[in-house]
Amino acid sequence: MSVAVLGPGGVGGFLAGALARAGEDVVVVAREETAGRIAHDGLRIESARLGSFTARPRTATELDHEVDVLIVATKAPALDDALARVKVQPAMLVPLLNGFEHLPHLRAVFPGTIAGSIRIAAERVAPGHVVQTSAFLRVELAGRGADRLAHVLRAAEIPTKVLDSDAAVLWGKLVRLCALALSTSAAGAPIGPVLTHPRRRLLLEGAVDEATAIAHEEGARVDAGTVLEELASLDPAQTSSLARDLAAGNPSELDAIGGAVMRAGARHGIATPSIDALVAEIGRRYPPR
Repeated sequence: MSVAVLGPGGVGGFLAGALARAGEDVVVVAREETAGRIAHDGLRIESARLGSFTARPRTATELDHEVDVLIVATKAPALDDALARVKVQPAMLVPLLNGFEHLPHLRAVFPGTIAGSIRIAAERVAPGHVVQTSAFLRVELAGRGADRLAHVLRAAEIPTKVLDSDAAVLWGKLVRLCALALSTSAAGAPIGPVLTHPRRRLLLEGAVDEATAIAHEEGARVDAGTVLEELASLDPAQTSSLARDLAAGNPSELDAIGGAVMRAGARHGIATPSIDALVAEIGRRYPPR
């Protein structure tokens, strides 16, 4: 299968490396500096699951040839600029962004877009160098062609499930992510201190309950108790990419995560007081510059 990966950050770099290591035809589409670094040095992966290796996918600054699948692994604020590098219609496009509002936007331009999500703790520590800090990894897909892509991903040692709806893929991750990302960002602390602080734990639990209620209205079967158990089982030192981006002053996915859930709640007439409070606290901790 020919695969293009747009955005070789923590997620995209890991997937590009794993797929190239498995023998797939992979091209990484990136900015000039990153593409040049990967072309020269390869894509260095340090993975708690796959070990350490250097992959050598092809690189390009624009996607100007047809591919079987384009994996979009940018963050929401960078999506439009990244898509300007795509000059063709891929047979299939799989966005692995957080949130859910990107899906109709992408389908309006790329009809072959299917739903996708990934759960991974991976970070780009330098251009062309990705570190996966936890062995936990799961991709979920839904849509036409998902079974074929799932087979390719599994062959690359990437656990993948095919679900029955877009909502199941997107909200199954978002309920957990919303609580984790907003709580760690509002506290300026990892999940461990959040869980042991009475008020912060109540806000986290409230965020899970509120997002779960919205997910049900969106058509996803999510169990709040299971999500809370998953959060409680995390490494106490685990934080979130949202918290890291906010602390570093980088563009963040706060609106794509918290804002999108709040808008969905308003649309369904579901109050979100815990999520509202967490977003407000994040705004006070990290005021707009």
